[in-house]
Amino acid sequence: MQFSEIMSTSKNPDTSDIKRRVLIVDDHPVFRHGISALINAEADLMVCGEASSSPTALDAMRTLTPDVALLDISLPGTNGIELIKLMKAEQPKLPLLVLSMHDESLYALRALKAGALGYVMKAEALTHVLDALRKVLIGEIYVSPRLSERLIFQAIQSVDGSGGSPVDRLSDRELEVLELLGRGFGTKEIASELHLSVKTIETHRAHIKEKLGFRDAGEMVRFAIDWVAQEKS
Repeated sequence: MQFSEIMSTSKNPDTSDIKRRVLIVDDHPVFRHGISALINAEADLMVCGEASSSPTALDAMRTLTPDVALLDISLPGTNGIELIKLMKAEQPKLPLLVLSMHDESLYALRALKAGALGYVMKAEALTHVLDALRKVLIGEIYVSPRLSERLIFQAIQSVDGSGGSPVDRLSDRELEVLELLGRGFGTKEIASELHLSVKTIETHRAHIKEKLGFRDAGEMVRFAIDWVAQEKS
């Protein structure tokens, strides 16, 4: 890994002490550019650096001293949920906000359990990300009203003993694979989307099939389609 992969975007050191410093972690350069422009237009926020993978994000966190990190879930190699755990292990007080293309109903609870303080979907970024950043910077949790209601309902179910989903047995990466199966992706398409090899995706599929007790691949895909549809309803 080359340190040059980390992009420091701080241009005026004289203003860094009055603006809260944001580290952006996303593997799409165009999206990073757009969200950076949005943040840098604010009087109280500035982007101090960008990273495109988990290893470069960890290096950036250590060297650029951000006040908050804004990160995606789908990253090459180690995914965003695991990155949250790694970042919190090194810097427990660093606020982390997830900004992801994945539906919040599928991943937000896992992100919060891993240590994030908030979750914003990319489709809602222009409307909510600035408010979310300011909220997590003061140590508060940011989720949408819809997700807040869902989390309360899940907590009630858990107390009643009726909570729990079969997919809770899956790892974070296996959950990503299951979601993409449910969205109609084939093995090669999933490998491309997650920046992993076809063999690795096949291994994840085998683990999902074993953990959830499916008899064949067709049954697993049908479950994935129904599960995604149910979670988004």
